[in-house]
Amino acid sequence: MTDLSASRHTEYKAKNKIRFVTAASLFDGHDAAINIMRRILQASGAEVIHLGHNRSVEEVVTAALQEDVQGLAVSSYQGGHVEYFKYMIDLLRERGGENIKVFGGGGGVIVADEIRELQAYGVARIYTPEDGQKMGLQGMINDMLASCDEDLSQHAPNELNGVKRGDRRGLARLITALENGATELKLREQMLKEADALSVPVLGVTGTGGSGKSSLADELVRRFRLDQEDRLDIAILAVDPSRRKSGGALLGDRIRMNAIAGSRVFMRSLATRGAESEISKGVPDVIAACKVAGFDLVLV
Repeated sequence: MTDLSASRHTEYKAKNKIRFVTAASLFDGHDAAINIMRRILQASGAEVIHLGHNRSVEEVVTAALQEDVQGLAVSSYQGGHVEYFKYMIDLLRERGGENIKVFGGGGGVIVADEIRELQAYGVARIYTPEDGQKMGLQGMINDMLASCDEDLSQHAPNELNGVKRGDRRGLARLITALENGATELKLREQMLKEADALSVPVLGVTGTGGSGKSSLADELVRRFRLDQEDRLDIAILAVDPSRRKSGGALLGDRIRMNAIAGSRVFMRSLATRGAESEISKGVPDVIAACKVAGFDLVLV
């Protein structure tokens, strides 16, 4: 029986800004469940980078690392879930994302023995139909948010050498600290000074909602990569509005990007976080960080 007590259905109030990547696994077209979960995550105050369905481990892990999220939520209704989730844990550990918590679900497709195996391997939790009955949808979301309520600014680099040498994980963590206003003053001043000395072109794309900004940006990236024979390092910064009431945000530009695979392109999604404008207050600092990191073009 579903637990209908108020404590299970009140939204969790996070102490920190929580970011999630959500997706349905490779060869899986069943996206109804993950769409419901990402909507509740967003309504509960999380910033959600939604990738849609049929996403490989490489795509999901790359997004999680570049977006510097606390959590990954993946639904899997196909038969390869054990291999899929284990490979995800392996890649996260290999690429410096061992702090990212992985959550999964697959209805009755993932059986009890497999759940125990995956959770022992490093998956934070696989939710079952019984969990849904006992906890309710909001209860499961609250459990995920509580597990991920961590300030990631503490992992940011305290110097720029690694970022300038091409450490993209370090760059992602630096951007998090810049967004949170948690960067040391001297480091930020050094970064801004070095960025001012660089002549890196910054291209802005704007327009009303649904006008095709992300599709245009993707086509621009594709053309640059083809025309320059993939010699350019390109950074993409995509800004979406935060909800006034919950503070959550759907950061949906990455789902439209088809030309960003490979080490030459870095993408970061930013929420406005209450800024009284169409862009995040942290955008100028994040642009400066991308310049210092050695990108040849920054696309906003």
